[in-house]
Amino acid sequence: MKKTIIYICLSTFLFSSMEIALKVAGATFNPIQLNLIRFFIGSLVLLPIAQASLSKLNRKLTRADWKIFWLTGFCCVIVSMTLFQLAVAATKASTVAVLFSCNPVFALLFAFLLLRERMSRASFISVVVSLIGLVVIIDPAHLSQPVGIILGLLSAVTFGFYSIVSRYGSNKLGLNGVVMTAYTFVAGTIELLVLSLVTHLPFVARSLAAIPALKTFANLPILANITIGSLPLLLYLGICVTGGGFAFYFMAMENSDVSIASLVFFIKPGLAPILAAILIHEKILPTTIIGIVIILIGSVITFVGNRTVEDTSVVNKLPEEKEVVAEEDKLGHYTTHLKH
Repeated sequence: MKKTIIYICLSTFLFSSMEIALKVAGATFNPIQLNLIRFFIGSLVLLPIAQASLSKLNRKLTRADWKIFWLTGFCCVIVSMTLFQLAVAATKASTVAVLFSCNPVFALLFAFLLLRERMSRASFISVVVSLIGLVVIIDPAHLSQPVGIILGLLSAVTFGFYSIVSRYGSNKLGLNGVVMTAYTFVAGTIELLVLSLVTHLPFVARSLAAIPALKTFANLPILANITIGSLPLLLYLGICVTGGGFAFYFMAMENSDVSIASLVFFIKPGLAPILAAILIHEKILPTTIIGIVIILIGSVITFVGNRTVEDTSVVNKLPEEKEVVAEEDKLGHYTTHLKH
């Protein structure tokens, strides 16, 4: 249990510091370049763990596996994380952290709408409460940075969609969370590198540069501005946040269960704004505090509801079936809580 607590504390801190580190790094690096670098490093961290997991399963990756990885990589790294990085550049890190932490709400909605999964009463109440908290934080009557908030919301929505695609792929292929995440990062990094190289083609570069809103995407840098001075921050983002955060999360899950490990993401909406206030001196507005409290209440409802369902399902199983239930939880339900 002590190891689980340590893993949860480390993962919570790393994930909660993500937006702050990205905000600081964004002053030096292009948002897309930063995305490329951190997911490349993060994939290198997770790959050995994923390979060890595949060896235990005596499993080799197939073309069908890679078809899913190309899709999840596109949804996660190309779409959601690009929107996320642009949101961090456009508004407060603390605001983006709280908005993005609500992506499980959208994952639940996509699961209900696309996969026809039944939404429990606790999940429905949690969705409603969390949406109320989002409205309070956004504060439509006094909206000062609409672009950043819209980008943050779109990032959370698209990540919720990615979570459902990833969960579907995990169940269909029989791959666990660390394998799905590691190879999603690999595929997404390759895709993002190709797209970055395409922006250097003269015709593409001129076309993007001619449109003010897309000018930042012309001639995307890949290795520019990487110096001895900037390297520690890049390594922190890649090794610690992107790779280590997920590694500790999966280790916590292996030592406990999904609900206990998911405490990482229920704590983040409260911890991230505090870290932002301390480390980069961001001011926390009263409406933000109220919204955070409401979202935390929604998270508690989800946590209690999930624990109740899990305890009931395990109690109702025969002794020899209980281990199977635990393994299915780890394989099939991790993505609802990923990357807050």
